This record gives sequence, structure tokens and C-alpha cells, in this order.
Amino acid sequence: MKNLNWKGYRIIAWIGQAVLTIFVIAAAVQGKWSNALGLALFLVVSFVFVIRDDKLPTLFDFLFVLAALLNATGWVWNFFGMPGPYDEIVHAYTTFAITLALSFLVYGSMLNIFRNHTLLYLVTITSFGIAIGALWEVTEWSAGKILNTQVIESLDDTIIDLVMDSFGAVLAALISLWALRNWTSRNAEANHSQTETYI
Repeated sequence: MKNLNWKGYRIIAWIGQAVLTIFVIAAAVQGKWSNALGLALFLVVSFVFVIRDDKLPTLFDFLFVLAALLNATGWVWNFFGMPGPYDEIVHAYTTFAITLALSFLVYGSMLNIFRNHTLLYLVTITSFGIAIGALWEVTEWSAGKILNTQVIESLDDTIIDLVMDSFGAVLAALISLWALRNWTSRNAEANHSQTETYI
């Protein structure tokens, strides 16, 4: 169980929060208000994930904060606009991390049911992740229109991003299935121990 719910992941996640806070302050001091606002959004969302300590494995907290840091780094140093696969890697990883965390939060009450329906679970989580990736692309397109900046380079860029998002979603579904089996076993053991205590 240490692999999934090790307390060290939570500590590393809090360190990541501190780094994100420094990024927000640095962007604000430099007068880059759109960057500061975007980074603050990543900070708030990742903070919400980290404080939900009873709902998510600590590994998921760490993975989500890392996704926020990768996106923040890309914004601050403009890695997204540079040649190379940074944008594609971050797209796949961010969809992976968000899908992994949200799958447990959204489907938490159904985890024990899904445990006995492997294919249904994999299809559901993969579809959920692909939908998140599609919504992210819509958000990027909207940001480009509202802020009058070139966020999306071309149709090819969008399709490649969607392919990477789908890859991240499939990977999230597979890891989520492994986590599901460990997490529900742990909860079942905890409930069994409580029942024995009351008896």
C-alpha cells in the first residue's frame, strides 16, 4: 500500500504547492498578470486536490501537482512555443493526472461496483479522460479568441494534442484500475477492522 498512499507523496505535493506559489508571486512582480492569473488557477485547483486527503490516494495528489508545475513552467518560460515535444508531453501527462484524480473523486461512490466490471471501468475512465482533453482544447481555442493571442497553432496542432490527450486517458484508465483494486481492498480492510472493533 505504500506505493499508492505513501505519506511522502503528500509532503512532496505540498513542496510543489510552495514552488507554484513562488511562480505566482514572481509573475506578479514581473507584471505578467495573465501568467500570474493562470498560475494562480493551477495553484488553487491543485490545492483543492491535495486537501482532499481522505478521497484520493496521496500518489494522485503528487501526480496532479506535478502536472500543475509542468504547465506553470511551460507558461513562465514559454516552453510551449519552443521547438520540441514539450507541449505534446505535457498534454498527455496533464490529461493523465487530471483523469486519474477526477476518476476517483467523480466515481468514488461506485468504485466497489466497478471493481467487478473491469472492461466497463476502463472504457468509462478512458472516455472521461478523452472528454477532459476535448474540453481543454475548447478552453485553449476560447482563450485564443478572448485574449487575442495564438494559443492553437493549426488544426494539426489540435489533432496531435487530442491524440496525446487520448493516450494520457488510456494510461490513466490502466493506472486507475490498479489503484482501484488497491484502494477498495484497503477500504474493505478498514471497514472490516471497524466492524470487529464494534463487535
